[in-house]
Amino acid sequence: MRLFLLFSLLLGLATAGRAQAPTRPGPGTISGALVDSTTGKPLREASVSLTLAKDSSYVTFGITDGDGRFAVKNVAVGHYKVQVSALGYRARLLPVSVTAASPAPDLGLLRLGPLAQKLGEVVVTQNAAPVTLHGDTVDFNAKAFKTQPNAAVESLLKKLPGVEVDRDGSIRSQGQAVNRVLVDGKPFFGDDPKMATRNLPADIIDKVQMYDQQSDQSAFSGIDDGNRQRTLNLVTKRDKRKGYFGTEAVGRGTDGRYQARLGLNRFNNGRQISALAQANNLNQQGFSDNGGPASADFGPPAGGPSGGVVMRLGGSGGRQNAPGATSQPTNITESGAIGLNYRDAWGKKAEVATSYLASRATVTTDQQLRRQNVAGNTGPEAGQPIVSDQSLLNRTTTTGHRFNLRLDYVRDSLTSLRLTPYAWWQTTDLSRQNQQQTSVGGRLLNQGRNAYSGTTDNPNGGGNFLLMRRFARQGRTFSANLNSTLSNQDVADFNRSTTTFFDASGTPLPQATQQLNQRIEQHSPVRNHALTLSYVEPLSLRTKLETHYTFNDVRNNGRRFTTDFNEATGQYDRLNPALSNEFTSLYQSNRAGLTLQKRRLRYTVGVGLDGQQADLTVRNLSADTTVQRRFTSLLPNALFSYTGSRNRQLRLNYRTRLNAPSATQLQPVRDNSNPLSIQTGNPALRPEYVQSLVATFSQFNAATNRSVFGLLNGSRVDDRIVSATTFDARGVQTTRPVNANGFYSLNGFLSVGQRLATHKINLNLTTNASFVKSPSFVNGLANTGRTWSLGQGASANSAFNETLEFGLSANVTYQNASYSRLTDQNTDYLTQTLTADVYYQLPARFVLTSDLWYSNNTGRAAGYNQRIALWNVGLARQFFANKQGELKLQVYDLLNQNRSVVRNTTETYVEDVRSRILQQYFLLSFTYNLRQFGK
Repeated sequence: MRLFLLFSLLLGLATAGRAQAPTRPGPGTISGALVDSTTGKPLREASVSLTLAKDSSYVTFGITDGDGRFAVKNVAVGHYKVQVSALGYRARLLPVSVTAASPAPDLGLLRLGPLAQKLGEVVVTQNAAPVTLHGDTVDFNAKAFKTQPNAAVESLLKKLPGVEVDRDGSIRSQGQAVNRVLVDGKPFFGDDPKMATRNLPADIIDKVQMYDQQSDQSAFSGIDDGNRQRTLNLVTKRDKRKGYFGTEAVGRGTDGRYQARLGLNRFNNGRQISALAQANNLNQQGFSDNGGPASADFGPPAGGPSGGVVMRLGGSGGRQNAPGATSQPTNITESGAIGLNYRDAWGKKAEVATSYLASRATVTTDQQLRRQNVAGNTGPEAGQPIVSDQSLLNRTTTTGHRFNLRLDYVRDSLTSLRLTPYAWWQTTDLSRQNQQQTSVGGRLLNQGRNAYSGTTDNPNGGGNFLLMRRFARQGRTFSANLNSTLSNQDVADFNRSTTTFFDASGTPLPQATQQLNQRIEQHSPVRNHALTLSYVEPLSLRTKLETHYTFNDVRNNGRRFTTDFNEATGQYDRLNPALSNEFTSLYQSNRAGLTLQKRRLRYTVGVGLDGQQADLTVRNLSADTTVQRRFTSLLPNALFSYTGSRNRQLRLNYRTRLNAPSATQLQPVRDNSNPLSIQTGNPALRPEYVQSLVATFSQFNAATNRSVFGLLNGSRVDDRIVSATTFDARGVQTTRPVNANGFYSLNGFLSVGQRLATHKINLNLTTNASFVKSPSFVNGLANTGRTWSLGQGASANSAFNETLEFGLSANVTYQNASYSRLTDQNTDYLTQTLTADVYYQLPARFVLTSDLWYSNNTGRAAGYNQRIALWNVGLARQFFANKQGELKLQVYDLLNQNRSVVRNTTETYVEDVRSRILQQYFLLSFTYNLRQFGK
């Protein structure tokens, strides 16, 4: 009933908006022809833009055919302006009207004269198409995707075809995660995506550019090394590059909810100064808390051409979540941050971009988890899955300081330098309590209570130094790139737990209760250095040959000491040798190769082959043992890109690389932070050998305003680092990383966007599909997990008129997981989501806003199949001349139904998680938007 009332309200608002819109009888057509005023020859592929006469807002776009003719179809009754332009000719602007009596006006033969002006600078402006393609770059015209007044950039991104924005602010473009956001091509708060998308206003943006950015060294040499990062560049409007702007807000709500925000930006063309501060307990974190530098330039070395060596920092298994589905929050976050960003040119030879961010975030996680492991017990329950139920309460407070700098220095016309140092410090205070029990076939195996607390200090510093040198011969270059990362992790934790084991009748076993009271100290310094040299020789005007060499040096040291509490002394002074260890690891590699690349007008093709020799030495100082291994590999690569007519582009990229095991995976010591789920390392691990093939396709038809984006990504991994999991008779799980072959993955994404200009509606269809085949070992036996999913989404958004703006989207995702062991545990499930938002301008400067997020889950464990409707409603009153002030009363979770239910699948288990998250509150806030440009 409540959902029926909600949709009735949305339908009523849409009906009211349409009632105020002018009537729209059958579509009309505006036609004409363009010719050269001197020769009379037709002008082919000239631009024809149609705008409303009253406010010059964009309607649609077209081009002339081979005879210079054009026909703009599906035009509603009204008064318009037609602008015709061609390269090298003076543009013309003509008024035209479409009426019921004359629905097809013909402008006749339009003669364009040559453009001959001698000026210091000529700026030609015109109404561009919504989407255009320039090589590898997709340009979205922000004017074609209107947003609410004073909306942030994030609202603009949600309207772009092929772009998905999750509720946590993370961005995906054409199926790929966007981790870097630039402003006018330069870093903004160290490229932190959220700092730009959640703090900059949408009305200062002229274009949104989406592309795969090459590494700095690759962009300079002109040879694609495969190291690309999905990047979003916000191009500001020319008239908004000089002035002051910002957003100040304060709010107070029920249940102690609050928010405060202060933002001030001073732009003066190339000089940018920004100061931002924010604090709230509404899960609105306006910065990326990724535990390190936001920019990829500040991470571990990529290892040179064709991918190099990537140090794996996480675990061996990967969770498979529904593609295309909006992520759900799983916790409650209280956060605060203050930051400064500065960018300017220092003289004629240097340009600097730097930022500092201090942040603090407290995350509370309260969850119920049910995990079904792909493992069976022995005895009468053989063949039945082991089920773990867990109740978790986790609270972490993270304090961080982050400093970034990029300095570009041009020594002369041939030599330039780029220096990007960084430094950050992060301290995390953890307090975790969990209760867990394990059963098989309904029989209880164990129960445990665990309390874990401690502090982790993690300082990190380093940077990238790039020397670029051109020579007198066009195309001949030399570059040297040094990337260093120096980090440390100091841990001081306390682990207290009580675990009880049961027999077949459910009675505690004799002496079955185990108690732990331990102090854990860990010191883990890491030193990474990579030097890459590149020399490019032009063989002809279009063909280049690159010779490159890379040296990697990765050093990991680890000291972990576990001491048991001594009742006699009242101190933690009893060393536990089984849980203590000291080791060092050294990974060094030498890599050299050639890449041949040829560029033509329509296509680019490149092939390359590298040879690499790597040495891995692991010394266990506690056991006085040493493991030495040498790996010799051939690493081929290939690239092909084709640019066709009518804005079509196809790109194929084949790459190979090695992934070295991490220090944690190599350390042969047990981690019993959870006594019922123990982790241990494996010093005999080999690097992974990864092959990947990525195909992308993009097209935009200016005549029909239709865009198509596609992605197909396949990979194969030999010596994949996977989980080897064992369960003993008491249900205790021990996980150890091992190498295995047989890992394959395939991901696909397709987006079709259509703009109905006459109705101001943007339609978007997205299809996601994925398949993963992953090996693992369970109780010493091989297990193969296969997970696949298919998702279909549809969305429509419209700035219908000056009064009404709305958006609707829906997504249905089906997932299936199957396992070669315990096939009875194979599962499939369906996730359906719906979102709807409305912005409606009421009389007397009142504004009504409404947004709905609805989710329905089926096929999950009992208690986890839930329908959730999160409905937020707000009523605001706007003030001041340009509506810069706003007093707003907002109701969050009007129906009081907000919950979080998530399913995670890996090669060894299926897990359902139910989390406590923010629920209903009222918030009264005041916002002032500063806009003062031209000064």
